[in-house]
Amino acid sequence: MIKNFVEELTWRGMIQDSMPGTEEHLMEAMRLAYVGIDPTADSLHIGHLVGVMGLKHFQLSGHKPVALVGGATGMIGDPSGKSAERNLLNEETLLHNQNAIKEQLSRFLDFDSDAENAAIIVNNYDWMKQFSFLEFIRDVGKHITVNYMMAKDSVKKRLSSESSVGMSFTEFTYQLVQGYDFLHLYRDKNCTLQMGGSDQWGNITTGTELIRRVDSGKGYALTWPLITKADGTKFGKTEGGNIWLDAERTSPYKFYQYWLNTSDADAEKYIKIFTFLTRAEIEGLIEQHKEAPHLRVLQKRLAEEITTMVHSKEDLDNAIKASSILFGKSTSDDLKQLNEQTFLDVFDGVPQTEIAKNDIENGLDIIAALAEKGGFLKSNGEARRALKENSISVNKEKVKDDYKITSKDLINNKFVLLQRGKKNYFVLRV
Repeated sequence: MIKNFVEELTWRGMIQDSMPGTEEHLMEAMRLAYVGIDPTADSLHIGHLVGVMGLKHFQLSGHKPVALVGGATGMIGDPSGKSAERNLLNEETLLHNQNAIKEQLSRFLDFDSDAENAAIIVNNYDWMKQFSFLEFIRDVGKHITVNYMMAKDSVKKRLSSESSVGMSFTEFTYQLVQGYDFLHLYRDKNCTLQMGGSDQWGNITTGTELIRRVDSGKGYALTWPLITKADGTKFGKTEGGNIWLDAERTSPYKFYQYWLNTSDADAEKYIKIFTFLTRAEIEGLIEQHKEAPHLRVLQKRLAEEITTMVHSKEDLDNAIKASSILFGKSTSDDLKQLNEQTFLDVFDGVPQTEIAKNDIENGLDIIAALAEKGGFLKSNGEARRALKENSISVNKEKVKDDYKITSKDLINNKFVLLQRGKKNYFVLRV
């Protein structure tokens, strides 16, 4: 059963440009479409998610998605939107990255079922590695004029007076290599559509042009808008770098927080792009949000949907629990359930000091922990006053001036959380 893919992406705000006739072509029969993914790391980051969602919607519409891992193009580097060349990767690294990426993609796409439209993953290195340079310039290069290649935005930008680095021949030929991928998949798999970010339009249409000139065939192109944030800062980036889909690189807690902290305008846009909620569900959430913006209904639902999809329901529950530790009523048991990475993420930026292990094993007097040993408070006198006011907690539980910190207070065998009042935190690290 074929559903209208273009219509679905249109209301979600996921179409920037498409070639005339694309919608009709997709309504006629099951089609194959591909999205290229750069294997420069062994994890996707959230900048890749739009493409992954595009492929998933394509599969849900009854079509067959193809994920192309650019083993060959990853060795060259795509000039689109880049102001400088990138480092080139060796074969072993590329293979490792491809396997890791497939693992992540299988959380979204069905690769394994017997369905006719089960997804496939291909690597352009497999067909490019046999190609000699002479064959390539004879069989591919002669079909596309330099004038045609020079007219592309990605080339124009890099050759303009604004760019100090110019453009190497390697990068100049990138669009031919990507164009040939489309021609190859058109011949080998009858793949008739390439999709990608709007900065890829030039490269994609080079592919449709090759299909037309070399095989007298018809290829189609569809791009989505590049995701931006309302405040003009870069989507998917924080001060600490990319937001990755790999839990080792970006903890589920940090991942959840990223989406939770989106602005109202962005949340309304992102919930359409990054979830599979229906139009009616999303419109209902937007209405609810407008009535009581302070409840952040949209942000919460967005963060919940996407954290569950990329990680798991259990990771989401842990992230919600961890989030409530700073602001809600949590207990020392809640704290002790946090793994080390999440604990460090939650208390990122909280002052820390090192304490000797035997101090804790012998029982560390609370006044010493607060003042001379820990340095959370300036003096023993201040520590005593704070304890009298009943404003000191160890691991979220109020303590008196005779309290001793021992090994049983350790979180992950190495942290103790001190707190004065509601907002002042301090971490002892053993």
